[in-house]
Amino acid sequence: QVQLVESGGGLVQAGGSLRLSCVASGRTLVAYNMGWFRQAPGKEREFVAAIGRSSGGTRYADSVKGRFTISRDNAKNTVYLQMNSLKPADTAVYYCAADRQTYMTVIRTTINSYDYWGQGTQVTVSS
Repeated sequence: QVQLVESGGGLVQAGGSLRLSCVASGRTLVAYNMGWFRQAPGKEREFVAAIGRSSGGTRYADSVKGRFTISRDNAKNTVYLQMNSLKPADTAVYYCAADRQTYMTVIRTTINSYDYWGQGTQVTVSS
């Protein structure tokens, strides 16, 4: 089992930045592709970004390309999401997740591809 704990959320003005962290315990993350998802009030959870096991590949939702950067430090069992140029539309609870399959070569973006979820961290962007 993988346990994930997100942190780093908060209230920020539009145009500001936040860095989210996701620390894993229970198992090493080196075997897993990792993703960030978000869920705004009244909306379905959606894909934000994902990263391969060795940081060799990344994928982003079109809405965050050029503003958000996903990274990982396998030695620290931690995944990050650097969010710049934040917009009110980015307001949501952000979740990190681990792919349900280990050693995947394809970086997946669908929610049902991910099996382990954190509790989420709230990001609020004011206009």
